[in-house]
Amino acid sequence: MTTSQGELLPGTRRALLHRIAVAQAEGRAPSLVAAVVRDGTTVWTGARTSVDGHAPDENVQYRIGSITKTFTAVLVLRLRDEGALDLGDPLEKHLPGTGVGEATVAELLAHTGGLAAETPGPWWERSPGSLRPELADVLGERPLLAPPGRRFHYSNPGYALLGALVEKLRGASWEEVLRREVLEPLGLHRTSVLPQAPHAGGWAVHPWADVMLPEPLEDLGRMAPAGQLWSTTGDLARFAVFLVQGDERVLSAASLREMRTPAAPHEAADVAGGYAYCLGMEIRRRNGRSLVGHTGSLPGFLACLMISVDDDVAAVAMANSTSGPLLFPVAADLVRIVAEAEPRIPAPWKPLADLDDPLLLELTGQWYWGTHAFALRLTADGLVSLGPLSGAGRRSRFRSNGDGTWTGLEGYYAGELLKAVRRPDGSVSHLDLGSFVFTRQPYDEGAPVPGGVDPGGWRGIG
Repeated sequence: MTTSQGELLPGTRRALLHRIAVAQAEGRAPSLVAAVVRDGTTVWTGARTSVDGHAPDENVQYRIGSITKTFTAVLVLRLRDEGALDLGDPLEKHLPGTGVGEATVAELLAHTGGLAAETPGPWWERSPGSLRPELADVLGERPLLAPPGRRFHYSNPGYALLGALVEKLRGASWEEVLRREVLEPLGLHRTSVLPQAPHAGGWAVHPWADVMLPEPLEDLGRMAPAGQLWSTTGDLARFAVFLVQGDERVLSAASLREMRTPAAPHEAADVAGGYAYCLGMEIRRRNGRSLVGHTGSLPGFLACLMISVDDDVAAVAMANSTSGPLLFPVAADLVRIVAEAEPRIPAPWKPLADLDDPLLLELTGQWYWGTHAFALRLTADGLVSLGPLSGAGRRSRFRSNGDGTWTGLEGYYAGELLKAVRRPDGSVSHLDLGSFVFTRQPYDEGAPVPGGVDPGGWRGIG
């Protein structure tokens, strides 16, 4: 008997149900819903509820809080890809008069703009947005707590500014732009700024008694780009697929890789805890696994979306309580259960469809940086990879520039230029990678090794 890759085994499904059942019971959540995505497809959904009868399904809306920031970041990256702005642009260039215009677009995305964490005045998550009709009301009299770019400091007003930036450059409301450019193309028809039935109600559960209190459901106004959205496990599962694979109608896979790349300097505690913030997304580590996504909370609701890109597994978890179940461990465990119980089956190896440049073959094989042995390989995806023959060390894939050079895509060599340097007779002398010389033999005397090669050559102790 065989099981298709899209279908989880019964034991895996039971383990997933057990995990959310424990979370809902021990966290005393009125309800908890979850979904798991594998290989780009939703393969499991589950729910637990305190209400007798039909449990919430994948179409019931919950408020997703700061996962909204990832949607806002997608809109900003779209503007960048269209050439309407550069991530290094100061905010003042596009949205003048805020008083915090020296912060760059990238710094606002990465929470390094120096802005305060919250708005002045009443708790913005439990008060109507009409109390803060203008950006000046969102920022207050002391909007900057640190010089821009100096440190990571999570800022909700920073994303209100990014929403206003989108509105300024698009000439339409953040809500309208989001619906037109992201929600509709991706088919996220159950994601909205205001709740649409069926939706869960938000509850506060008393910390010392099994009683509940309804939480207010406010329209956050100017703060909407930081945490307004409502969504479902079904829609967030589809959004998770997009965050890995991309969709050329919305944002390319390359730009999404950029969004998933750490962009903020970290506090010592964050480094120790395996946390980093990217461009509208978080990276967290749990049980040796790197997960990327975002968490979210608003009074009455908790949410988490986490993806293991290496395992091609994502999980969504949401609850309708102000506090209680810690959803990052829940989502991380849902990913782990599937990834460990049913490891990813790799796609069949296939050769290159076509060898565009036969001269590339002569560059493959073993190279030396000093005495460190490296291997250069041509892969089936048309990229060139360079990495140590054994052990840890600097490694990267490189994309062809079409002129006999390649640009590094990751790690130490990201953005660096790799080129083959040839002798007058056309033979390859060495590889040049950001001034590093890679030779066919360790310290090859026939190549221009920086500092030269001792004329006495290699020798023993005697």
